[in-house]
Formats: sequence, C-alpha cells, structure tokens
Amino acid sequence: MKLKNIDRKWWKEAVVYQIYPRSFQDSDGDGIGDIRGIINRLDYLKSLGVDVIWLSPCFASPNDDNGYDVSNYREIMAEFGNMADFDEMLAGMHERDMKLLLDLVVNHTSDEHEWFKQARSSRDNPYRDYYHWWPAEKGTPPSRWSYFDEHANAWCYDKQTDAYYLHYFAVKQPDLNWENPKVREEVYDMMHFWFKKGIDGFRMDVITFISKHDGYPEFVEEYQGQNMIDMYAKGPRLHEYLHEMNQKVLRHYDIMTVAEGPGTHIDNVLDLVDEAREELNMSYHFDHQSIGVSDRGIVNEDFQNLVKFKQVMSQWDAALSHKGWNTVYLGNHDMPRMVTRWASDAPEHRASASKMLTTYLLSMRGTPYYYQGDEIGMSNIKFDSIDDYNDLMTKNWHTCTVNEGGDGEQIINSHKLTGRDNARTP
Repeated sequence: MKLKNIDRKWWKEAVVYQIYPRSFQDSDGDGIGDIRGIINRLDYLKSLGVDVIWLSPCFASPNDDNGYDVSNYREIMAEFGNMADFDEMLAGMHERDMKLLLDLVVNHTSDEHEWFKQARSSRDNPYRDYYHWWPAEKGTPPSRWSYFDEHANAWCYDKQTDAYYLHYFAVKQPDLNWENPKVREEVYDMMHFWFKKGIDGFRMDVITFISKHDGYPEFVEEYQGQNMIDMYAKGPRLHEYLHEMNQKVLRHYDIMTVAEGPGTHIDNVLDLVDEAREELNMSYHFDHQSIGVSDRGIVNEDFQNLVKFKQVMSQWDAALSHKGWNTVYLGNHDMPRMVTRWASDAPEHRASASKMLTTYLLSMRGTPYYYQGDEIGMSNIKFDSIDDYNDLMTKNWHTCTVNEGGDGEQIINSHKLTGRDNARTP
C-alpha cells in the first residue's frame, strides 16, 4: 500500500505504553501502585516519546483477578485513589499531548457487582437475565472450559437458587448475558460516561467472547477443553453486538479501539477491523505468544523458534496490509517480559536484546504496544515456589496438575518463562 493511499488516523501513528497501575509507582508507601504515582511520572512518560497510555483496570474491584473483576464501572478502586485523582491524571496526560486508553471489561463482572448480587438472590429478580444460568433440575450443564477455575469448569453451582452460572474465567467473574438488550444498554451508557469525561479509547478485554451460543449446546470433540477458546470467539451475534456498539457509542467520538482477540486468526480478523464493517479499529492476537507453549503454559522446544516467529508475524502483516490495521506487541500484563520471552535476559545480553526488540516493534507496520519496564529491559521474576505466585492462572493450573497426579514442578519451571506474574511485579 502506498503512503498516499493510507487513511491516516492519529492512532495509526501512535506508540502505546501500557501501565499496570498496581506495580507501576507507589506514591504513599503502602506497597501498592496508584494513580497519584502515575501523576508523579507523567513527565517521565512524556520523555519516553509515547503518545497513548493504556491503563489496566482502575475500577472498583475486590481484586480476585487483579481488577479484571469489576464491582462498579463508575468508581475508582480505593487502593488506587479516587475520581478526583483520575480526573487530574487525565488532564495531566492531555496537557502533555498524551491520550488515555482504558480497559473495558464487559464479558464478565465481579460476583460482588450489584447486578450479580441481585441476580443470584432469586430466579425472578429483574437482574437475573443479566447473567447466564442453567437450572439444576435440567441436570449437569453442557461442558464449558474455564481459564481460572481449579477444575477448569466454567459452570459454578449456586445453592441459593439451585442453578449454575457461567464463568469463562474465575468463579468470582460471572459472564454477562449480552443477549439481554438491557445489559448492552448498560454497557453503552457506561462507555458514554467515560468518553464524556474525555478518555480517548478502550482496549476491550476478551471482547470476542461476549456472544454465547443459544441453549449452550455441547461442542464437538475438536473443540473440547482449552480448544473451546476458538468456539467462544464464534458466538453467533458477536459482530452484530460490536456493530451496534459502534453505532450507538464509538462513532460519536474521535477515539481508538483495540480488541483483545482470543480466537481471532488471520482468516477472521478482518471481520473485526475492516473499516467498512464499522466495528473496531484494531485487534491483537496470540498466535506468536503460543509458539513453543503447550497447554497450561508448559514450555516446549519451540519457545524461541525464530523461523516460526517470522512466519506468524509476516502472515499477520500480510493479512492487514490493505484493510484494517495491525497491532505489534511482544509483551503485556498477560505475557512474560519481552527480553526473557524473545531474546536473552542474561546480564551480558539484556541491554542489547532490549534495544533490538524495541527497534523491531518500532519498525513494523502497525501500532506498536510497549509495556511498562520494557524501556529499562526488565526481565522475568522467575519465582521458585507456587506460594509466591498471585496469578489465578498459574495457581489453578498448578492445582489441576497436582490433583491429576501430574508434575507440579514442571508447571513452576515453565511459568518462570510464561507466567503472568512475571510482568506484574514492581
């Protein structure tokens, strides 16, 4: 594509820097990063040359999954500060010509959200249909795989109403029922709330999972276990909902949107990001992150296979060469540190490896995403004991493996390379 034919947008020419607030900067000595800490580092962030700050969730949350379990979408997590702090941070970013991207977590809420408290109180509560339920009198629900459940089961029995609720992630993260138009209107109204405050876009957490299959049918054998991810991303009304979101919210603002797209591959990504479809601007994938990583984060011999990496990244570049727009990233809050994952974090190599990977990110076609600490070449923490881990994924996969009589030590050794806590330490 020639430069003169490119539809120029500010988000195509930006460098995005992700902040995981809990571990970025602690301003008050309580051991927890906070919004005031970010405010204190705005000049530093500006000095890096970044254009957009992507902020991991800062909403009210009981923190079962580090803020990705939201209990109130219009309040700030008390550990991080308050709305006045948020407003000051946003104003400070805009004064420095930086934009702010928030995490939109609307596949699920916390079970401590008022909607779910109401929903589980009785079967005839008005909020009951805000979530997915399977009455116990219908027997065992059709199998569904969960990322964070210690039994990998996405159905949880709720004694109070003698029914199961669906949770693709942790047991304290019940999935919202997007088939209910009231849920969608609640989400759209909340998005307007933040856009009217002045934010500049959303990174949309597991947004490809929001549409569920009617009646919760059993999936064929090919899509059992962790392979269900691809089915979760094929909900029959996904694109209807995203187009509706675009028409009711997104098109009214000069903003950027990026989907976290599990189940998205080169053969279906344009369904999300082709401009003519009026859905989202960008989507990031996991095809390169899965190289050399087996089920439960176990590392195999392909972990740093350069040929496979080049193939995957070249295919994605080609898939988005004429329509849509690409994201280019090597690490984030869900992935290991880029120097450890893609190069060498040995003392003699760490600095040059970090510069090499940064050069790669900034020279590819697409919007580059940089993660906090990448600019100083941070490497994995590599915990030796499961007791040191905080991440639900690592802990539950370790529990599953041990309960099955498997090698728990293999999980720990592999998660020194693949575990999410490697990116979340201060």
